[in-house]
Amino acid sequence: MLNRYDYNGNALSKYDAPLKIQFEKGINAFKKGNMKNPYHFRTMQYREWQRGFNFAYSINLKKVKKHEIRRRGKTIHGK
Repeated sequence: MLNRYDYNGNALSKYDAPLKIQFEKGINAFKKGNMKNPYHFRTMQYREWQRGFNFAYSINLKKVKKHEIRRRGKTIHGK
């Protein structure tokens, strides 16, 4: 059953949506190259989308650094 009220008895608003969705949309936006956040500034959705985007960026950065170190090592010490 869907609970439409929070723990204090206040009705939930449209901004209380599952934030996992926005997080995943941020990850997918990074993969597709979409740089613009579709949510209104200063909302929780905006922050979660940005968090997903930053998460995907950091994972990609780690991969790039790992491969860059590997490649550099082979060209310098491979002779």
